Amino acid sequence: MEKTGIIIVSHVYEIAEGIHRLIKEVAADVDVQVVGGVDIKEIGTSFDTTLAAINNSSAKNLLAFYDLGSAKMNLEMAVEMSDKTVKIYDVPVVEGSYTAAALLQAGVNQENIEEQLEEMHNVK
Repeated sequence: MEKTGIIIVSHVYEIAEGIHRLIKEVAADVDVQVVGGVDIKEIGTSFDTTLAAINNSSAKNLLAFYDLGSAKMNLEMAVEMSDKTVKIYDVPVVEGSYTAAALLQAGVNQENIEEQLEEMHNVK
């Protein structure tokens, strides 16, 4: 079974690092890559750093989460340039990535993870 990891893209370095810190509390063994800001000080997202994070992951399959629209756009472009399988989720970035990581850590398969994430997407 191929390893599955997580990538998080946020416009703010501190947000990305905070989510990463939270996830590591419940999923120490899951490969989590984070991209925050254009750099540590500048708010925004970068195609180059997003692609690098995808390619630096030890996982062949990635579950991707983002905070705002341009982060999603950079993820979509980076996915096209990578040979990895990346699924982008339109769910709340903190709750979605945390849930996915905890489930991966517990050995839950991707189909069941997607069911859990779909419930978040359809909340009314």
